[in-house]
Amino acid sequence: MAIFNLTINGEKHQVDVAPETPMLWVLRDHVKLVGTKFGCGIGQCGACTIHLDGVAARSCSMPISGVADQKITTIEGLSEKADHPLQEAWIEHDVPQCGYCQAGQIMNAASLLESNPNPTDAEIDAAMNGNICRCGTYVRIKAAIKTAAAKMS
Repeated sequence: MAIFNLTINGEKHQVDVAPETPMLWVLRDHVKLVGTKFGCGIGQCGACTIHLDGVAARSCSMPISGVADQKITTIEGLSEKADHPLQEAWIEHDVPQCGYCQAGQIMNAASLLESNPNPTDAEIDAAMNGNICRCGTYVRIKAAIKTAAAKMS
């Protein structure tokens, strides 16, 4: 076990865990932020997506020892009142079906729009590739990303 000092959603946290503990389980079990979901455990489905210094990362396959002094943002920290333009666009376009993948989808899309505020369809497809939605709401996800991009520019 080791002590790790983390900054998550702007707040300081100290956890005592094994260095190989995936960030997903640190967030869910130790910090009690459960918006980030477990999907596959190998970083392939995107349900566990968080931001490390603003860049999308898969928390299920990222050991806590690999985050060092990076700023960690989860879906809970994307906006204070769930009013990020992506969250509003998700509602406007009625994106969620079961909702399980949505936190990861939104976090990946937020990282995309941070680096590319006006993505093309092809750029959205490329950036969102690997975020799996079992319900198949990809057309609505793309529409919501475009709506959010327009609101943010």
